Amino acid sequence: MEYQPIAYLHNDFPTKFGLPRQSGLSEHLISRIIMEKEYRNPDAFRGIEEFDCLWLIWCFEPMGKRASIEKSSSGNAGAWSPTVRPPKLGGNKRMGVFATRSPNRPNPIGLTCVKLLRTEMTADQGLVLTVAGADLMDGTAILDIKPYLPYADSVPDAATGDYGPEHQQIMEVTIPSDVAELFSEEQLKTLREVLSFDPRPGYQHDPDRVYGFVYGGYDVRFQADDRTITVIEAVPCE
Repeated sequence: MEYQPIAYLHNDFPTKFGLPRQSGLSEHLISRIIMEKEYRNPDAFRGIEEFDCLWLIWCFEPMGKRASIEKSSSGNAGAWSPTVRPPKLGGNKRMGVFATRSPNRPNPIGLTCVKLLRTEMTADQGLVLTVAGADLMDGTAILDIKPYLPYADSVPDAATGDYGPEHQQIMEVTIPSDVAELFSEEQLKTLREVLSFDPRPGYQHDPDRVYGFVYGGYDVRFQADDRTITVIEAVPCE
């Protein structure tokens, strides 16, 4: 099976580490979806502004102009493992891949719900969608876009296993003023928000270890104890 990306998503996160682990967690994380030339016909978006939220179907890694999923002669889509150890669950609990949201899957396909903030018709890029809450890195290939329907897509009382909100600790975040002034007000809100969800793997608890991820052109470095994340510095990326 061969798929053609219809668009690419762009934001301030060029790497996966630091991104929210689920969509919708960071309401301040703003992304722009830029369509490929052959999909910029305004008629394809007629009525999209009537929806508050959208589903994005996407590929796990930034790709070239074509996204391919090829079956081997045995019928399997490449090498894969039937079980995975999700880092957020401590890295020690092994679960079936189809019972997790791990990116290590038979096919590199993701599903994300985002809030549609606005649409903008531009002269050089056609209709651009601005969305909030994506858990996707900059350059992610979008395979399809569909409207979110609460009456059909939401099951509030469904069991969630170890992925429920009761398992997500919200951390206190400290950012020194010399680092805060490097970012815009909106970027700073996003940075605080994503850090509050603790981007560290669940099996790492060393308070002296320095972690880092790239955000907004800076390598943001931080330390963490059981309740607080403290940003140490933000170094410009070369």
